[in-house]
Amino acid sequence: MESMTTWLITICALAAVIIFDLVIAFVRRNKQTSITEAAFWTLFYIGTALAFGALLPQWVSDQGQKEFFAGWLTEYALSVDNIFVFIILLTHLKVQKERQQLVLLLGIILTIAIRGLLIPLGAALISRFSSIFFLFGAFLIYTAYTLAKEKNDEEFKESRVITSLKSRGMSIFSIALIALGLTNLVFSLDSIPAIFGLTKDPYIVTTANIFALMGLRQLYFLLEGLLSRLIFLSKGLSFILAFIGIKMMMEAFHAINIDKIGGLPIPDISLEVSLGVIILSLLITTVASLTATRKDGSAII
Repeated sequence: MESMTTWLITICALAAVIIFDLVIAFVRRNKQTSITEAAFWTLFYIGTALAFGALLPQWVSDQGQKEFFAGWLTEYALSVDNIFVFIILLTHLKVQKERQQLVLLLGIILTIAIRGLLIPLGAALISRFSSIFFLFGAFLIYTAYTLAKEKNDEEFKESRVITSLKSRGMSIFSIALIALGLTNLVFSLDSIPAIFGLTKDPYIVTTANIFALMGLRQLYFLLEGLLSRLIFLSKGLSFILAFIGIKMMMEAFHAINIDKIGGLPIPDISLEVSLGVIILSLLITTVASLTATRKDGSAII
């Protein structure tokens, strides 16, 4: 377990970076973010996460380092998928480019708050009920199934909540903020069980989530142009979630001292294997998507 000092130093350092990013967002709330600026800050935050992971064994075990990278990659990949939903949502609601900065700023603060509440809750449930892994695992497998069924050419369907708010005369800005809040809650219900399938250390869960959220605003503006090209992203994420869900259920069986089913041993999936599966899935998904589409996003026949 990490010491209180480690927690305090880490949280203060990460909070300072997040506040710095939020201040920049607030100052530039009425300005558009260029692709160059978005790319710079996205690479900066990815580099920060990699540097943190590289230094992690100085105060956490080598196993913790592997758990961090597996968790951060999974959460970051889920964040990319979430970003695409944000793009579709804000575009459909016709939120002005200049106003999107502020919507995203408030949306990220809301995301951090939601996950800040769900992470301790998830840790408490796992510490008291090891069988909760069956529920988490089943939920991730179901989520993977729904993601796999998604079609990239499906039109955006306005929810009843948004329709109701529009009919009551609420401003587009307010509706966009509420819509982002609701989608953030749904996404958090996926991401929190997913990372607990890779590590049970609250410190690793917290830092991996925060680093995955860093630069989310800039990533939004960077990925706008790739929306139509990463056509297999949902399929890749569905495979990762299904894999983690199955892994969690295997661990749940071991936790209740069931090591065989039908005479066949239940394997232990190492973190090295999990990390390899996640990286390979993301690589194949990205390469296949970019290969299958032209630069304009149309499919190659």
